[in-house]
Amino acid sequence: MLASKLYSPTLREIPAEAEIASHQYMLKAGMIRKNGGGLYSFLPLGRRVVLKVENIVREEMNATGAQEIMMPIMQPAEIWHESGRWDAYGPEMFKLEDRHDNHYCLGPTHEELITTLVRNELRSYKQMPVTLWQMQNKYRDEIRPRFGLMRSREFVMKDAYSFDIDEEGLHQSYQTMYDAYDRVFTRCGLTYKPVEADSGQIGGSHTHEFMALAAAGEAEVVSCSACEYAADIEKAEPQTLEMPAEPAQPVELIATPNCATIEDLAKFMNIPVEKTIKAVAFDIDGKVVLCMVRGDHEVNDVAVQNLVGGNQVNPATEEQLKAHGLQPGYMSPMDADAPDNKSFYVIVDPTAMNVPNGVTGANKHGYHYTNVNPKRDFKQVTIATIRLMKDGDVCPHCGAPIEIMRGIEVGQVFELGTKYSESLNGTFLDKDGKAKPYYMGCYGIGVTRTVAAAIEQFHDDHGIMWPVAIAPYEAVVVPVSSKDEDQIRIATAIYDSLGGVRGDVVLDDRKERAGVKFNDADLIGYPVRVTVGKKSAADHTVEIKVRRTGAEEVVDIDAAAARVKEILNELLSNNM
Repeated sequence: MLASKLYSPTLREIPAEAEIASHQYMLKAGMIRKNGGGLYSFLPLGRRVVLKVENIVREEMNATGAQEIMMPIMQPAEIWHESGRWDAYGPEMFKLEDRHDNHYCLGPTHEELITTLVRNELRSYKQMPVTLWQMQNKYRDEIRPRFGLMRSREFVMKDAYSFDIDEEGLHQSYQTMYDAYDRVFTRCGLTYKPVEADSGQIGGSHTHEFMALAAAGEAEVVSCSACEYAADIEKAEPQTLEMPAEPAQPVELIATPNCATIEDLAKFMNIPVEKTIKAVAFDIDGKVVLCMVRGDHEVNDVAVQNLVGGNQVNPATEEQLKAHGLQPGYMSPMDADAPDNKSFYVIVDPTAMNVPNGVTGANKHGYHYTNVNPKRDFKQVTIATIRLMKDGDVCPHCGAPIEIMRGIEVGQVFELGTKYSESLNGTFLDKDGKAKPYYMGCYGIGVTRTVAAAIEQFHDDHGIMWPVAIAPYEAVVVPVSSKDEDQIRIATAIYDSLGGVRGDVVLDDRKERAGVKFNDADLIGYPVRVTVGKKSAADHTVEIKVRRTGAEEVVDIDAAAARVKEILNELLSNNM
């Protein structure tokens, strides 16, 4: 590809809305352009990267024996009503009607459609196991699209679905996909970690997320410093913490003016935050759920939702709180209505139950109770682990210290079991002629998110440092002066030796200053740059520079193409 012909409109200034490196550099390098909130067009360079990720995914899926299909993006509402997810999926689902008042959604995922697709034709145990997959755009109405490709409304996803006759077969299919994902993300050059996770709206009993580790990641990952345990922070189960015993003192009501936060309260009382008991209240499908954790801990709303059930989790309103005797900013089970597990639910984390002579809300504006001992003073509450892990916690498996790092979810694998086959009547006949539901798994890879994750992991102040396997082009040949015929001749010869217009290489033939060409090469992130300078003709040499490492070497012109290929192969073999 000639740079003079390449449609890659670079930007001098980064749009203010671009907060993270992947969004900034893909805009600046002319790889994507925004068309609306969470909607992007891929220009040639960006599209080439997406296609390379897709090709890696396709090769690894095909290597497992999975078969590629293509299902429609628009799905009839009826099948979602059958599964019970039409209302449960929530406001992220794009819903629409046709001219005949038929209801549809733009597919955020395809469990319903794949099950109804095969249920009339996958009828015998002899036809299984089988795994079907597709590469397709997905749609989710994000409440706040942000970070470019990381959280957009339209994105490219690979989704696969396995069908087995029993649980043992499902385990095998799950492991096959898990191993394939390892190969995909390794080949893409990512630094990643598979972690235990919550199954969320997809459902199922067993799931792992593949997290690309990066400071810009929206998810927190708990990783053991000694064993292989790793989990999404919402899935990780912290141990109950003990506190030094104290003689129980009588409860006392005290005035605490202007102390609506835990920090204000601890400062006013001159006590450690650990001696306070924090309250957080949710509205879960109309039920008010009051959650109590130790003051230095945060509530895990996913754990709360799994305990209570329901589909939508929102902060409880002031009206809802007061209807149950709760005073915003000063809440606790003390002097509140008794929980009834129908409209009002109180859950206390076991670590909070161990706080001796603590301080908590009195459900009266400007007042708290002190000397509260939850085991004595909290009545009719449910005790369950609802706090998030934090620095200082230990591994639930081996007791070693844990690390908390940030990650970008680029893939997830699920054991669905019979969740969808039962609700959608997807059955087969076993060897005895009895109808049984399929055992299903589903497996997703965020293709466009993988592109963003690679940039988040591999960039510097000058631009992107692509892994070779997914770089838009593997190399660029730069003649320093477009007016020097010798430089153009040498650069063109090396370009042709590397494959020319049919190869994975760019010849920067633009009539630009050398500095502009070098800056664009770094911004776009070509893994290898060949520079043809003013001494090249006389010395019969060119300079080769590796973008990722910064390593430079001077080689004979005749050996340049072979050396570039050798360097690229070395980088590929090291997944760089």
